[in-house]
Amino acid sequence: MKRIYIVTGACGHLGGTIIRLLRQSGAEVRGLILPGEQARDQKNIRYYQGDVRDIESLRPLFAGTEGYERIVLHTAGIIDISEQVSPLMYDVNVGGVRNILSLCMEYGVQRLVYVSSVHAIPEKKHRQVLREVNRFSPDWVVGGYAKTKAEATQAVLDAVRQGLDAVVVHPSGILGPYDKSGNHLVQMVGDYIAGKLPACVRGGYDFVDVRDVAAGCLLAADKGKTGECYILSNRHYEVQEVLGIAQSVCGGRRLPVLPMWMAKAAAPLIGRVAKRRKTRPLYTRYSLHTLGSNDKFDHTKATVELGYRPRDLYQTIRDTVFWLRGRKIAPA
Repeated sequence: MKRIYIVTGACGHLGGTIIRLLRQSGAEVRGLILPGEQARDQKNIRYYQGDVRDIESLRPLFAGTEGYERIVLHTAGIIDISEQVSPLMYDVNVGGVRNILSLCMEYGVQRLVYVSSVHAIPEKKHRQVLREVNRFSPDWVVGGYAKTKAEATQAVLDAVRQGLDAVVVHPSGILGPYDKSGNHLVQMVGDYIAGKLPACVRGGYDFVDVRDVAAGCLLAADKGKTGECYILSNRHYEVQEVLGIAQSVCGGRRLPVLPMWMAKAAAPLIGRVAKRRKTRPLYTRYSLHTLGSNDKFDHTKATVELGYRPRDLYQTIRDTVFWLRGRKIAPA
């Protein structure tokens, strides 16, 4: 049976990278973009405008796919580093997932790969290793984004119990080239190489290449077990390490490193200044909480069952710098 891929969030960092990989393979693809977004159809790729909050706008994605093996990769979502759940974020991250689930059931989709987040996984104390879990609740996690992802992930697992073939992937902090959607980590690297980043903070997180996450999503589509979750992580890197790699690639000055207490004290002021300048702050109370949180994620399950193998972050940062500066990089 011929396969067709339906990718939501097709203009996003991850969704766009998945489509890059599928374009190279020659697979037939339908990509969902928001009304007003622009993307050019290609030989094997066709784009549809719609909004995950409006279920009727999504039907053209599925229409006429009878006789195909239909694989849906749901990457669309709002990433927000604020603390609260905004109505828009909830409607997209939770309501949008429920709409996709409804359509997958209605059209008899063969497989759904839902892109959750490691933030949906309850954080253990005492720096214990974090592995996949099979129950999720917004009450068990911190921050608006994490709460919406936890609720949506549980909705996906509930749909599996109703007969849907679905798997869940949990990426860690995504970084890498090809971003046009405003990835905060890519913004940090871009601000650094442009000389706009005054300082970095002490702390870090598990950062992973967007191309490895995209490949992991496709591996989950092929090899993932129904109803299972897979962490797509890499390893912990300090923010100072990330910027040090960027400095080794393109030059630049060494930044002062603020202790976490100082950064947290300055976060409200940074937020007010950013709002006045109509820019987006990199350091918020929630983003600083994340940089000090437990990020000991174990991707052994994805490696063993899917063949997932993340690359060293040096290559990620180098390619991100090259892409930001308009230089060619190797195919994804």
